[in-house]
Amino acid sequence: MATILDGKKLRDKILVDLEQKISTFEHKPKLVVILVGDNPASQIYVGNKQKCAQKIGIISEVVHYSSDIEENVLINKIHELNNDKSVTAILVQLPLPKHISKINVIDAIAPKKDVDGFTPYNFGKLFSGEKPYVYPCTPKGILLLLDEYGIDIAGKHAVVVGRSNIVGHPMSQMLLNRNATVTVCHSHTRNLAQITKTADILVSAVGKNIIKGEMLKSGCVVIDVGIFKDGSGKLHGDVEFEPSSKIASYISPVPGGVGPMTIASLMLNTVELFENNL
Repeated sequence: MATILDGKKLRDKILVDLEQKISTFEHKPKLVVILVGDNPASQIYVGNKQKCAQKIGIISEVVHYSSDIEENVLINKIHELNNDKSVTAILVQLPLPKHISKINVIDAIAPKKDVDGFTPYNFGKLFSGEKPYVYPCTPKGILLLLDEYGIDIAGKHAVVVGRSNIVGHPMSQMLLNRNATVTVCHSHTRNLAQITKTADILVSAVGKNIIKGEMLKSGCVVIDVGIFKDGSGKLHGDVEFEPSSKIASYISPVPGGVGPMTIASLMLNTVELFENNL
């Protein structure tokens, strides 16, 4: 049976260390989250981020706009936060309403306050092999989890399923920067199972139950980023857990694996931005 990659346990350890560190700061870091509309999932995510930040001593503020806000009003608010010296980190909760350009909004965030690591400056640094101000939260959390369990990355074949700018794209580059050989699969990939069967490390970030046990190489490491609810409201990941856990050497559960590490990375990034700007 695979060893469970326990994201909750590592998150709690990271947060205790951060709380201790923040208690020594004369001024506290401040995270501002911008929420547009009333998407229930987004509201839950934002609430969890705010609770976590406040618990460890980060000042947290949520700016909530109705879904019919004009794009220029949102961008003007971001410019205002960029110029506010008390604000350490800015996060725009995605998705945004269709009439607002995600690209324009992310471009407006100052790279030194870009807690998600999504601005062109930080993305460009990542993809050129240089160090951005911060790394994107979910891939960063995944690497922290692999490191915690002593899983070597260099020289391994890593297969990343999904190519979003939030997970798949930066994850593939961060694994490459750690000397893995990386294959990226997506909706147009043919013979997915043939490719996943060659993976020493498999990261799936699609949001559909697409990875079956028979698609895995014996002894591989499985990172399940996908999360969705079935008709009865039960949470699932991309990976068929029971059969996969009998084949893999390590596997992250859903929930309790990658999700907690994303929150931990967000808090780490907020503190890193704070320290960078001191």
